[in-house]
Formats: sequence, C-alpha cells, structure tokens
Amino acid sequence: MRRPHLWPISPFVVLAALSGSTQAGVQGQDAKLSDAEARRRNVREIADSLKRDVKLDAVPQDRKQARTRWGDPDIEGVYTNIDEWGIPMQRPAEFAGRRLDSFTPQEMEKLRQSRRDAFLERLANEAPPEPGTLGWYENLNVNNSRAWLIVDPADGLVPPLTPAARLRADDAAAAAKARAGRMASSADLPLYPRCITKGFPGSMIAEAYGSVYHIHQAPGYVAVRYEHIHETRVIPLDRRPRIGRGIQSYVGDARGHWDRDTLVIETTNFKQGMTYAPGTLQAALRGVDSAALRLVERFTPLSATSMEWSVTVDEPSTWVRPWTFANNLTRAKPGQQLYEYACHEGNYGMRNMLGTARALEAQQGR
Repeated sequence: MRRPHLWPISPFVVLAALSGSTQAGVQGQDAKLSDAEARRRNVREIADSLKRDVKLDAVPQDRKQARTRWGDPDIEGVYTNIDEWGIPMQRPAEFAGRRLDSFTPQEMEKLRQSRRDAFLERLANEAPPEPGTLGWYENLNVNNSRAWLIVDPADGLVPPLTPAARLRADDAAAAAKARAGRMASSADLPLYPRCITKGFPGSMIAEAYGSVYHIHQAPGYVAVRYEHIHETRVIPLDRRPRIGRGIQSYVGDARGHWDRDTLVIETTNFKQGMTYAPGTLQAALRGVDSAALRLVERFTPLSATSMEWSVTVDEPSTWVRPWTFANNLTRAKPGQQLYEYACHEGNYGMRNMLGTARALEAQQGR
C-alpha cells in the first residue's frame, strides 16, 4: 500500500510565482532552492515527530540479575538493536588513535547528532524509494551506543588477512565480478534476497527495519528468533558433544553455557561459502573458510532493559588473530512481538526479477 504524498507545498514557491518583477531564470532557481528547502524541512519535521524518549542506561555496579525458576540468569524477552543502525564496523579514519572507551558522553552525543544530521540531509537530497515516503521510518532517530563496532583489537580495525586468505578474497572478488549482472537462475542471487537466510553473524547487525529478536529460555536450552527471515537458533546448554564436521548448516552448530550472568555460545560447522552479511561485515568476511569458522557470542546483561551482544570471529587461516565486535540490545516495549516476515510471498519477487532479466536479455539481443 502506498502512503499518501508527504511533501508540502513550499510557501517560497508560491511567493516566487506571485512576484512579477523577477526574471524567469531567477524564479526557476528560487523555486528549485525553495523546493529543496521544503523537502529538508519536511524530512526533519517527520523525524522530530517520531522521536522517542530513549536514554542509554547507566550500568549499575551492584545490580542483581533476575533468575528463571530453574536458576539460570533470566534474559528472556523481545529485544531490538535498531539504535545501533549506522554504526561503522571499523574505526573511521577521523578517529585515528582513539579508543572506544576514550569517548566522553558529550562527545558521543555530538557524534549521534552529526550522524543524524548527515542521514536526514541525505534523505532530503535523494529521490525517495517510493513517492511520499522516506523509506524506513524506524531508523530516523537512532541512538548509537558507540563510535564503531569492533572492540578487539583496540585499534578498532579488522586484523590483516593471511596470505592464503588474500588469495581466496581475490578469487571471491573475481567470481563476484564475473557474476555481476548475470541472473540465469535464482542460484545466481545471494541467499538473503532468496529469502533463505540472512547469514550469521550478519543476522545480529542492525538494518533499517526488522532489527528485532526474541530470546526464549527453557531448562537446558536457549532459543533466539530473528525477525529477518524468521530464522530460529536452538542452543543446547548441557555441554553435549558436537555433531560431526560432515554436517554443516547456514547458522552452524551451536553449544552454549553460562559464565556467571553472561550467556556464551560457541558455533561451528558453518556451510561452506556461507559468508553473507550486510555492509562492511560482508567485505570483512569475503574469502573466509566458512567450514573452519568459529564464532563465540556473549550476551551480557547491562541493566534490567539492556544487554551487550558481542561475537569473536576466529578462523586462523583467514586472519592473523581473532577479532570481536559488539552492539547493544534493548528490551522492546511490553507486548511487542516479531512482525511476520513474508519476504517475497509465493516467490513472486523472485519470479519478477528473473522475468525482468529475461526481458532485458531479449531487448539486448542476447
């Protein structure tokens, strides 16, 4: 369903039209400037109207973690990390020499405001994805918890690749270039557009919408449901033996345990070639040996309403050392559930993409 057209008529355009003493060229220029200013003002009005009263919780030193009736730390509930949208994976060049813990609250607030201003300015200057919309509205007022995501190494950068990994990355880039523009079948598209999986750990990276997670607990198990693709990971906590290396899956084989109040999950046995992830994480994982990849997640409660999720990426044939990135999860409002993720219902989206590819080929005489 299309939303109603939201751009208001600019009063400056009206004034320019009423003026008979201005040259036509100047009128056109004034109207164009006025229209741009009207769009800018409208974007900000929409964003301001959707502002949430969100404050980052201070981490209490003496808080007591709630427990389930069987004694495990109680982290069950619906969470979102939409406030982490837009945080770069690696430390930006402008912060060379800085550490994450060196940012004062005042500096972080200034950084949040500058990122919001830049994003809203981009929305005001770009054509909307659909007339009368700004795209996704959930990400207009995000409240980033940090300046970048990588927490280890301390320099905030992905460690160097090994020589073997550089060769694999070059091969992967060449294969991607060879496939560019080709769509002979659905197999030429990544798994995410095909509505199969968003990949892991990419599923824990905030996107402009659908960044919601439901954690369930039962004696001996934790399950995590993801709004995107509606994947569910069921993690045993009883230290049972792992399945054989011959069995691989898109989200791997997970085993968990509690380290005091922190849930630790170690995942291996990823399907070879399973490297999909959004943004800079996709670039960081290009060429990784998925079958040898080991991920160690940590869900650490910070307060009654938030916790930090982190993951250590370990694959010795790809990077010279393990590295870790993190973001915060915030409890959703009471009653909020995961939305249905219909993706392309009945595969109409895939059918239409393939049909368009065939039509373009016919048009180009191929």
